[in-house]
Amino acid sequence: MRTYDLVMTHKLDADDFFIHCVQRHCAERGLNFFLIEPLWAEQFFLKLRNREVCARALLNLHSEHHQPEDVFHQIVNLTFEQGAQVVDPPEVARAAFDKARLHSRLIEAGLQLPHTLIVERERIDGFEFSAAELEHLGSPFVVKPAMGYGKRGVILNATGIEDLRRCASEWPDSHYLVQRLITPRMMGNDPAYFRVFHAFGSIWTCWWNCFTDSYRTVIEAEMESFRLAPLHQISSRLAEISGMRFFSTEVAITEAGDHVLIDYVNDQCHMLAQSANPKIGVPDAVVAAIAEKLVSGAQGLIQNVASRTYQ
Repeated sequence: MRTYDLVMTHKLDADDFFIHCVQRHCAERGLNFFLIEPLWAEQFFLKLRNREVCARALLNLHSEHHQPEDVFHQIVNLTFEQGAQVVDPPEVARAAFDKARLHSRLIEAGLQLPHTLIVERERIDGFEFSAAELEHLGSPFVVKPAMGYGKRGVILNATGIEDLRRCASEWPDSHYLVQRLITPRMMGNDPAYFRVFHAFGSIWTCWWNCFTDSYRTVIEAEMESFRLAPLHQISSRLAEISGMRFFSTEVAITEAGDHVLIDYVNDQCHMLAQSANPKIGVPDAVVAAIAEKLVSGAQGLIQNVASRTYQ
């Protein structure tokens, strides 16, 4: 049997910088590494099932949580069942990825979320908004699938029940979130909208322009002058609540100064580097730092298992 210290599921060629960083840090730490990209996914799954290969740890950068037949989904599950340390474990990741399941836990924890209605798919045909619900939602409002990602199925200018039905037709799901549209205040020349990355307890904060999708790293002076420390606190709280080791979250600061969670826990973060795409890429220094932290974190998980084995 061929044993890999670390394997990583991945689908996007555009993330080459991130992949190379992971490979380099594995080499520097003496870890053998295999990239499970689409070309090799079916063969890797067959060899995994036949016990011809195994992994000590897996970084999941691509699996379709809502599609059990997806080969990457099957690889992640089987690897976990065979005893590998998965970042993040399948049930933990799926629970965090499902916005409908996570929503009530975040409310109970006291985090600020947009006013939200959660509608089950089977209720949509006969569903109608009450006048009070429309008043609380405002107009336009947002409709999104509970297990959607990458803006797929999201409607930002919804005004009525037909938009909820349109979302359901574009992205089949069990639940849909209908939310008040949150408008960030301006801080200097930027909308106060942030993407915060969290990996094994380390946090990176970026301005993320919700109108253009462009990133810029928050510098220390801005953390102090704009009083952005709550962003780190929110990210740490999300890690505690969800149990996730690697994720990003989106937070908007309103005119009233409220820090509102817009997209709760983004699993399988897109690590497109700014050098590859200056318009929508994550700053290279952030991508490189996250890659290093993921490799060191995975190595720590492997070592913890080894130490328990020999005790």
